[in-house]
This record gives sequence, structure tokens and C-alpha cells, in this order.
Amino acid sequence: MNLDFHFFTEHIKSMASVFSVEVYQDGTYGNIRLVTGNAIFFKKSDDDHEKIGEEALYNTEFSPNQPYEYYMPKDKNFEEFCYRSAIHGEVLHTYIHPERMPMWLHLTAIPLQSDKPNIGYCGFVQSFSEAPDYSLMANTEPDISSKVLQICMKLRSSTDFSSSISEVIKDIRDLCDAELCCILQTDFSQRKCSVLGEALSEHTDLLSMEKYVDDDFFAIVDTWEGTIAGSTCAIIKENRDWEELKKTNPVWYNSIMPSGAKSIVLFPLKYHEDTLGYIWAINFDVNQTMKIKEMLELTTYFLASELASYQLFERMETLSSKDMLTGIFNRNAMNNRIDFLLTSENKHNDYVCIIFADLNGLKQVNDNEGHFAGDLLLKDAALTLQKHFPDYEIYRAGGDEFMVLALESDKEKMIKRISEFKSATSKPEGVCFAAGWSYETVKEIRKAMHNADENMYADKEEFYRKYPERKR
Repeated sequence: MNLDFHFFTEHIKSMASVFSVEVYQDGTYGNIRLVTGNAIFFKKSDDDHEKIGEEALYNTEFSPNQPYEYYMPKDKNFEEFCYRSAIHGEVLHTYIHPERMPMWLHLTAIPLQSDKPNIGYCGFVQSFSEAPDYSLMANTEPDISSKVLQICMKLRSSTDFSSSISEVIKDIRDLCDAELCCILQTDFSQRKCSVLGEALSEHTDLLSMEKYVDDDFFAIVDTWEGTIAGSTCAIIKENRDWEELKKTNPVWYNSIMPSGAKSIVLFPLKYHEDTLGYIWAINFDVNQTMKIKEMLELTTYFLASELASYQLFERMETLSSKDMLTGIFNRNAMNNRIDFLLTSENKHNDYVCIIFADLNGLKQVNDNEGHFAGDLLLKDAALTLQKHFPDYEIYRAGGDEFMVLALESDKEKMIKRISEFKSATSKPEGVCFAAGWSYETVKEIRKAMHNADENMYADKEEFYRKYPERKR
């Protein structure tokens, strides 16, 4: 039989191989072995290794019927592919970009005849490409292509990204027939994550991911890359998968088991080399596993691209509106806010309190202790303002000057707040401000800013009269 299989592979011009799958009486599978391959499959040239990745073949000295992991990394999705083709007789096709390879993989599995009742065989024909071939990506079952196209149209049709994600995640949950589907946004540099969107079935006992995602949840997220292990996704749907997860990733296993999860499919949202987030479905229709996998492989490609654009826009918006040193709003955001309030007619009868606060002694700290110490003082100044005015908008107007904007109808409340603030920050030790304020209607906001600024400079002159040694 092996000689016949070798004859079969050598008459294929592309990379070709044959694998055997051991099947048990209960329908589960055991060892998967590499039976044979053609010369191209085992080619040893440096060019081929560069093409298919350093880990594509661990050993090129072929010994028939060795476990497949002797030649390539262990991959649960590859095993599922072999099992469905060799045992269930399915002709399977996929076009994927495995994490462990710098290439796109075009793979077709063909079931082969077997003369052994507990062994099945499948042939693989595969090729690699450096850039994605969009015609191959689109070469999926019509119903999958149609569903993915609808998802892409929803992603692109709305200017509200959050609303688009909410609709898309509901569609994906329906397509997977899952109890819960979620998109998690990740920031590996800050080791943070947040729920970007989720959809739950009306008839599920599963809790929202918002109940689980806290400051400690990233420690679990950090384990997912190892579980996916260079493949395209992680699929856990039967006892052997859960036992494997318990052994290889006890952190995630112990976290997910009490939730009521019986099956999980987890995909990373990759853009170039960066992981922007993850999408997963819990308690999905396991009878449609391969179709769900194929649908999500294509969907996540487009979803990751949209998420990358959204995150870039957010970063640009942050850069244009946030002060990078202190984290509060910058002067550009302040000017935009003033313009907005002046053009919003419904705000003209409201009242606004403007407080200008200038940090005393910054130049002295910079000169005596260095600019690093000065930067720390500016950060402390912003935190102090946030502590005293937590309900209002705080801006760094420039240099050592800050502005508080409070849309507050209760003037007495503001007077009390300002009095407490000045009492706590008028001494030269620590964070010390010169401050001035003004209270006007919103339509007179520029007048309020002018008056508050003048009052602040008067307060600063009084401070330096008392403490001349701190004068800049």
C-alpha cells in the first residue's frame, strides 16, 4: 500500500503527501502518521525552507509511518482536517495563513481507499505563496461567501464603528448557532483588553464577558497565543480537546470551565504582525465546525483590517486631543470645545464656570532638579486638578497653565469647590497653583475665559509677593 501511495504522490507536480489516521470504535482518532510524500515535499534546499518557514519540516530524513509531529508542529486543526478527510471521506479545501509560517498555504485533502478497518488515509496537495491570492480567498462555498460579504458590507456601511461591530457580532453568533460570541480588543503594550462587542443567545445561562474582563483578565489573554500554537485558531469541542487544554493551558481551562462552556472556537484578529484582538464563539454548532472555521477564517481577515483602521483613527484622535505628558485634554481639544459650545444654541442659556490654574515654581524645579522632575510635577498637577474637579473637563492650555471648564448651574457649589482647591494648593510646598475663575452664561464663555485669566495672573502676582524666592 505504501508503494502505491508513493507512486500516487510522485505523479503530482505540486507538494503532495499521504497521511494515515487511526480511528477507535467510539469514532475518535488516535495517531496520525506521515505515510509518504513526493520529492518536492521533502526538498531540502534553503530556498524551499525559506518559502515554507523554518518549522514547516522538523526532519527531512524520511522514515515511513512516523507520527506527523516528527516532521511538523502539532496542530489540532490539521488533525481535524486529516480525520474528516481520511475517516469521513470528505474532500476538503482551505486557504490560510498559519501563524508559524510567513506564507499563505493552499491545501486540499483527498480521501483515499484503505484496506484496514481501523486506519484511514488521505492525500494532501499543497502550495505556498508570499502574498494572499484573493481569488483563492474567495473560492469558498457560495453560502459562506454570501454571509462574509454581508458582514463586510455592514462593517463598511456605517460611520459608527461600535454600531457596526454590534450588528456584525450578532450575525456571527447566528451563523455559528452559538450561545455567546464576543470580540475582545487587546493592547499588548499596555497589557489591557476590553470587550468591543458581544452577542448572547436569549436562551443561555452564560454570563456577559463584561463580567469577566477586568484588570487581571489580560493574564488569561496572554495564554491564548500558546494555545493557538502557530495555527489559525483554537477549536475545543470534545473531551480530548478539553483534556489537552487542561494539560497545556491550565490558566484558561480553570477560568473557562465554571462558565458552562462546552465548545469554543477562538480566532486571533491579526493585522500584519500585530494581534489587535480576539473573536470567539462559545457553545457553537459542533456539527458545522469546519464550515464555521472556514467562515471565521475569512471574516477575521476583513475584521482585523477594519479594527486596525479604527485603532489608527483613535490614536490620531487621541494625539490631536490629549496631552501626551499628563493624559488630560490639550489646547486643541480646548479650542474645539469652546467653538462647539458657542455654536450649540441649546447651551446658550446654561452657565459655565472657567477656572485657569497656573502651576507655580515649575521653572525653579526644571532649573534645580531637571526637566524629568518638572515633568513629574506637571503630571502631579493634572492629577491634583482631577482630584478636586472630577466631574468637569480639564485641559492643559499650554506650558504650566491649565483650564477647568464646568457646565454647572449651581454657582455656590462651584465657589465652594474653588475655595477648597485654592486652600489645598496655595502653599509653595508640593503642587502649588495660582488660580482665577469666572462664572458666566455659555454664550459669554470667552468673556469668562478672559476674566478667569486676568484673575489668575493677579493671584500669581500675589503669590510671588509672598514668596519672592519662587519667582520665575
